Amino acid sequence: MMAVTSMNGADPRKRPMDVGTTGLGVAAMCVLAFLYTPIVTLIIFSFNSNSITRLPLESFTFDWYTKALGNSDLMDALWNSVFVGSFAVVICLAIGIPTALALDRYDFPGKTVFRRLVILPITLPGLITGVSMLTFFRSVGVDLSIWTVIIGHGTALTAIVVTNVFARLQRFDRRVEEASADLGATPLQTFWFVTLPNIRSAIIGSSLISFTLSFDEIPVTFFLTGRDNTLPMYIWSVIRRGITPEINAIGTIIVVVSIALILISVFMMYNENEKAGPVAR
Repeated sequence: MMAVTSMNGADPRKRPMDVGTTGLGVAAMCVLAFLYTPIVTLIIFSFNSNSITRLPLESFTFDWYTKALGNSDLMDALWNSVFVGSFAVVICLAIGIPTALALDRYDFPGKTVFRRLVILPITLPGLITGVSMLTFFRSVGVDLSIWTVIIGHGTALTAIVVTNVFARLQRFDRRVEEASADLGATPLQTFWFVTLPNIRSAIIGSSLISFTLSFDEIPVTFFLTGRDNTLPMYIWSVIRRGITPEINAIGTIIVVVSIALILISVFMMYNENEKAGPVAR
C-alpha cells in the first residue's frame, strides 16, 4: 500500500518535533523509568559483593549467582514453579479452548450467565479462591501437594484462555471453515489446519499470561501447597529476614530468560508475517 502524502510530498502522519511532542516523549521516558528502575536496581545489586542490599556499592562479583544456583532449596522451588506453571497452562488450554469454541459456536440456555460465571475465578481475590479450594480438597479427603496447587492455579486462570480465545474467535471469518468443509476436510482437519492457526496468537498470548500469573502466585499457593515450596513461597519465607543477594541473582536470571522469550516470540511473529506476505500484514 502506498503511503498517503500531502501536496508537498510530506507524510502527514509524521509531525515535526514541537513542545507538545517533546513533552509527550519526556512523559513516556518518565513512565518507563518508573516501571523499570526497580528491575535495574535488582540487577545491579545482584553483582554487588556486599552481602547486604544497600548503598554504596562495593566490588563486582558473580558469587551470588554461584550460591543461588548451588542452593538446592532455591533451585527446587524454582523448578516447582516452572512445573506448576506448565501444567496449569495445560489445564487452562484443555478447558479454555473447548469452552471458548462452545461459547462462540453454540446457543444454549443460560449462555449469558455461563459467560459471566466463567470469568468469576479470575475476578475473585486469590485469598477467597485459595480458602474455597482448600475447603473443597479437605471435604473430599485430598491431601495437599504440588498437584493441588496445579489444580488451583488451573481453575483460577482458565478464564484468561477462555476470554482471549473467545475474543479472537469473534473476529474469525467462518467462511474459511466452510470452504475447508466444501473441499472435503473433516471437522478435525478443519480445526487443526484452519481454525487453530488463526487463533494461535490468542492461545500463545493467553498461555504466556497464565504461566506468568501462576509462576508468581502466592495466595492460592499458600493455602494449597503441601511440603513442596514454589519460588514465590520460598522468597516470601526468606525476605522476612531481609533480601539476600541470592534472591537478586535468581531474579536477574528470570528477567534475562523472560526478555529472551519475548525476543524469540517477536522474531517468530515477524517471520510468520513475512511468510504471510503483505496481504496478511
